[in-house]
Amino acid sequence: MPWLTFMKEVIRDNKTTGAFGPSSRELAEAVTNLAQLNDAKVIVEYGSGDGVFTEAVLNKMASDAYFIAMEVSASLVEATKKRCPTATVIHDGAQNALKYLKEAGHDHCDAIVSGLPWTRFDDDLQNEILEATYDVLAPGGRFVTFAYATSPMFPSGRRFFHEKLPKRFPGTRRVGPIWKNLPPCHVYIAEKK
Repeated sequence: MPWLTFMKEVIRDNKTTGAFGPSSRELAEAVTNLAQLNDAKVIVEYGSGDGVFTEAVLNKMASDAYFIAMEVSASLVEATKKRCPTATVIHDGAQNALKYLKEAGHDHCDAIVSGLPWTRFDDDLQNEILEATYDVLAPGGRFVTFAYATSPMFPSGRRFFHEKLPKRFPGTRRVGPIWKNLPPCHVYIAEKK
């Protein structure tokens, strides 16, 4: 998907699309490696974008694992489906993942990989998605997300990555930066105790 398409999404709805361009394969590899997908039986992706993370998940997950990708932008849902035709891509918000897992016969997931633009979300939406994330994860499950290296400089980023995330998931670790992404990113790994 061209950069121009991402820029149009940011302009059209800058509260849900936070990137001016697609994430790099290097970032997708780092996030999916840290999520330890080979051990996960049920996997959820938040914000599939153009499908670069989706593709990495499909390549790493076990053959008997169940996987859904959540995306709120209709054009990005189509981009993901085009790139990854075997993926189950759902046009809905991340906070509703449990509903779709239950419809498929699952009460929880073992891993969540996220490309959501946390700094673009208001306080209430950050809380709603973070609580839904905690609820949908099985004990021992992993939630892996990333932020541009500059994100914690903004009040919403600082609030999320330095206060909310570690409070909800004590022991959250930060890895990076991942330099081969524009802009460079840090990856955050949280586990449900």
